[in-house]
Amino acid sequence: MTIPRLVPAVTENPHATDGLRAEVRAFLAEHRAKGALDAAIDTWLTGWDEDFTRALAARGWLGMTVPTEYGGHGRSFVERFAVTEELLAAGAPVAAHWTADRQIVPSLLKYGSEIQKRKFLPAIARGECFFAIGMSEPDSGSDLASVATKAVRVEGGWSITGAKVWTSGAHRADAFICLARTAPVDPAHRHDGLSQFLVDLRAPGVDIRPIISMSRAHHFNEVVLDEVFVADDMVFGTIGNGWQQVTSELGFERSGPERFLSTFALLAETAEHMGSGAVTRHTDLGRLTARVAALHQMSSAVAGALEREEPAADTAAAVVKVLGTTTEGDIADFADLLTDADSPAPYRALTDDAVRQRPGFTLRGGTNEVLRGVIARGLGMR
Repeated sequence: MTIPRLVPAVTENPHATDGLRAEVRAFLAEHRAKGALDAAIDTWLTGWDEDFTRALAARGWLGMTVPTEYGGHGRSFVERFAVTEELLAAGAPVAAHWTADRQIVPSLLKYGSEIQKRKFLPAIARGECFFAIGMSEPDSGSDLASVATKAVRVEGGWSITGAKVWTSGAHRADAFICLARTAPVDPAHRHDGLSQFLVDLRAPGVDIRPIISMSRAHHFNEVVLDEVFVADDMVFGTIGNGWQQVTSELGFERSGPERFLSTFALLAETAEHMGSGAVTRHTDLGRLTARVAALHQMSSAVAGALEREEPAADTAAAVVKVLGTTTEGDIADFADLLTDADSPAPYRALTDDAVRQRPGFTLRGGTNEVLRGVIARGLGMR
């Protein structure tokens, strides 16, 4: 009996990107020396800094996988992976361009029209166009097949009405790709009748309402769409093919290094403080470091599989997401148990931030319960 691999093998030379990683580390050290970069938690979600984004764009580290004819740099997913991993490990503020560069770029290249590619890809590569995600809805949770937002055919385009929720950065973003129903629900085929649209978040009928987290931070939003007009040339992909397109996007959303590096800055700080004796030594530091190293290998392998468009990449991405976000939470718990009133104040503040962010780690991009179902289906168990 042959047991199927949950995650593909790493086929790339792990040292092929050493030079690129050294360039990024030098860039980060330069910013750190100027006081423009501090260790932080969850910076791909909360660290919105458009100046930093433009500095990355000037170095050619945005739109890396975009072909040169669309204003990009024609580099590989593996090279992009190396850059993003270095940025996340340093806790760099990358939220402004994160969704556009991670998710919208590969989706546009796969499903976008020529008009859409020429409109958005060069602007993303320059760090001048920011995107949010329009999938989740009130009362739907991680069950995307149950979305209720509707798109109705009108002259010259579509009229969209509904609500999206947990939309990070929508109050600052230029647009999002909205998943909507274009045909009534068929209980026997719930994934049919869904379509995607590129929606201008400053268009008439768009109302963006803040959702304030318990830390009083604002990055989540509810986006209410009231008969928002979307022209035919902003239909994304094929009408009725929304489910296939969304699941393809989720492969990029679930497998990246942000799924195990959200609290890496805290793990690194913990190691530093253990070394200096500022916090109590504990062997779990080694166990957590080993888990992060293993996740680096797994996530690298999925990046290669996505570049090769291998069909099993969606299942592997779900595996990385479940194991990675669990590790992120375990790092927060580990540091929380180590700290006390005598711990250095900046370290306590970093730990407290990780504990506050912790509930979201396993939710965003699909809950662990949903992802375990994806894995079971990929293994032929359901």
